[in-house]
Amino acid sequence: MFGIRYLKVTPTQYAIRYVRGKKKQSGAGVSFLYFRPTSTIVVIPIGSLEIPFIFEQLTSDFQPVTLQGQLTYRVTDPERVSGLLDYSIDPRTGLYRSDDPEKLSNRLVNQAQVISRSEVSSIALKDVILAADRVAEKVFQKLNTDEAMTRLGVEILTFSVFSIRPIPEMARAIEAEARELLLRQADDAIYIRRNAAIEQERRIKENELNTEIAVEEKKRQIREAQAMANLAVEAKEQELRMTKLSGQIRLESDRKKLVATQAENQRARADIEAYSIRASLQPLSELNPEVLQALTVQSAEPRLMVAKAMQELARNAAKIGHLNISPDLLQALLGEDKPAR
Repeated sequence: MFGIRYLKVTPTQYAIRYVRGKKKQSGAGVSFLYFRPTSTIVVIPIGSLEIPFIFEQLTSDFQPVTLQGQLTYRVTDPERVSGLLDYSIDPRTGLYRSDDPEKLSNRLVNQAQVISRSEVSSIALKDVILAADRVAEKVFQKLNTDEAMTRLGVEILTFSVFSIRPIPEMARAIEAEARELLLRQADDAIYIRRNAAIEQERRIKENELNTEIAVEEKKRQIREAQAMANLAVEAKEQELRMTKLSGQIRLESDRKKLVATQAENQRARADIEAYSIRASLQPLSELNPEVLQALTVQSAEPRLMVAKAMQELARNAAKIGHLNISPDLLQALLGEDKPAR
């Protein structure tokens, strides 16, 4: 009524009231009454604003890439921004009278594009595709230290690069090259795995052969040990046999000595008996044989005497012409009885 209006802004908005070109009131989240015909109201958003962007750049190998991301900023000096751009609103509609608020976002995006160009142009296509985070970090640092941002009175909160994409033809070429590289790596991996399997098999075979060699060596050692044990047993048995043989030889030697001693003793006894017999017969050997015969005849039986007579007759047979001995006489001489008639 009568041109008087009421305005209330949020805490994320900074309002400035000008009356006839002079600032009368300002602040964030303020509310006031103003006379519309003589007042100009400026409302500047001081909260964080997000600006999506997408623009093309050239890499160091002159290949076009597309950067897509988002820039977040906020106004830190609303007074300076209001002096550079028109943020006045229409009291009747509450809309900005000009398109200057959009120019601030465009200036920020243009400045980010200029800074990102210098970063992307120093990196090759294959590397820049994977360097989104690095490019975003460097652009963010340069934006915060840029004098243009200070003159505009804004602060860059974040600068994010979601993706860096080449043109479809180059993307397919890179994909093909990467695919071939992966296939080669897969082939190399298969080759390495096969070689590893062969090497492992060789090691297994070598270990088996070494095990067999070790087993054969142990068997040889066992055989040698058994042979040495057999030799030792044989040597002990030979020593035992030699000991027994030596004992038998000594026994036989002792027996021989015993037999020799017994023979010597028997010989001595025989000599003694012979000497005794000779000594007992010595007186008889000195007698006349006829005397001995006479002595024998005296003590002999009749038959012996007859035999002696017959012996004498035989000795003197040459001197006897005829000698007749009848059976009766011979029977009588022998002392046999006559047979019964």
